[in-house]
Amino acid sequence: MAVYNYDVVVLGSGPAGEGAAMNAAKAGRKVAVVDSRREVGGNCTHLGTIPSKALRHSVRQIMQFNTNPMFRQIGEPRWFSFPDVLKSAERVIAKQVSSRTGYYARNRIDVFFGTGSFADEHTIEVVCANGVVEKLVAKQIVIATGSRPYRPVDVDFHHPRIYDSDTILSLGHTPRRIIIYGAGVIGSEYASIFSGLGVLVDLIDNRDQLLSFLDAEISDALSYHLRNNNVLIRHNEEYESVEGLENGVILHLKSGKKIKADAFLWCNGRTGNTDQLGLENIGIKVNSRGQVEVDQSYRTEVSNVYAAGDVIGWPSLASAAADQGRSAAGSIVDNGSWRFVDDVPTGIYTIPEISSIGKNERELTQAKIPYEVGKAFFKGMARAQISHEPVGMLKLLFHRETLEVLGVHCFGYQASEIVHIGQAIMNQKGEANTIKYFVNTTFNYPTMAEAYRVAAFDGLNRLF
Repeated sequence: MAVYNYDVVVLGSGPAGEGAAMNAAKAGRKVAVVDSRREVGGNCTHLGTIPSKALRHSVRQIMQFNTNPMFRQIGEPRWFSFPDVLKSAERVIAKQVSSRTGYYARNRIDVFFGTGSFADEHTIEVVCANGVVEKLVAKQIVIATGSRPYRPVDVDFHHPRIYDSDTILSLGHTPRRIIIYGAGVIGSEYASIFSGLGVLVDLIDNRDQLLSFLDAEISDALSYHLRNNNVLIRHNEEYESVEGLENGVILHLKSGKKIKADAFLWCNGRTGNTDQLGLENIGIKVNSRGQVEVDQSYRTEVSNVYAAGDVIGWPSLASAAADQGRSAAGSIVDNGSWRFVDDVPTGIYTIPEISSIGKNERELTQAKIPYEVGKAFFKGMARAQISHEPVGMLKLLFHRETLEVLGVHCFGYQASEIVHIGQAIMNQKGEANTIKYFVNTTFNYPTMAEAYRVAAFDGLNRLF
């Protein structure tokens, strides 16, 4: 058995693992990364963020072609199969793997492909695909193994018509009708993707409101646009059983309803990838969803072992995971790069997309904070009109007395880009983080960013 010595070993090469490895390497540490795949990038690159967002982008282009009068003059609406659209995602994945492989090479980070597990708190044993076992000894270890879809034992995921949000990427046909169980972020995104391809979608929600953590007005807007695109949303429903047929699936709900479709997609929860890590060998316990508990330095209950990304739970976003991994390494190398990652922007890539940061109206009302609202509707914005993207709005929440920006909520074209302007202002101090910034700053015209100026004037006009 070969033995290698390192300062830091990182388990996982997704955003959290990459962030940790790069920060430690740039601080002069000798670093190794272990990944169970034969390519770097983690679930984010191969199964989650990258393929689903690439799928969404292609579907959105198809929808724009089929609804834009200029394009319709040159041909009838085009139909594309799910496998055809997926090819664009595969090309993006290959480019991402190539880029990330280069990052590790340039920073002299060793990458081991195999299943890594703890022999003790300083030793990782890696079982390679060919059966060879290699031993990595390190001063510090970072767990960044990500998560996978939660699979209840009473659902047969081996059935060819039953998928989760990972295996759906192997779908070899375009169903006429699909049931999506779970109306969280992933379920809502896939509802947009499939409905955009002309598939009839039944979206099953366990709750009484879609994405209830959002600003209520934004949640309502998403519900309207999904329904407008033939998504049937069923609230307050729970499954009794999922029956796989030769040519489809029947979902039995506890309410007594039965729904039949060509395919079934489970999007209800995720589980941390910790079951093969041998954590019992070092005394680290996980919760019922396989997640590891950490302190604000991303240290586990074992002093030299850290964890970051989806494997620690909230907020389970690729953007936050990268910062958490970098911060975990910052705690190790003590180079001033540590920070506890909180108040991150939400990016939801439905069609249209959603992004927000800060408080929503419900939270401000419950906290009895006197706030006012400023809105800019995209249908009145020149750039949105030019881009044929009239759907959406920017909503600013600000303190009535201090004018401090308290929340930014955006729905529509480029929402996940637009939100960062508000995020930057909210992170300033003093008068720099008030709504007056948007009034006293000249924005390029025409731009989507100009919505901040429109919304700011709208909000100030509501004051008395």
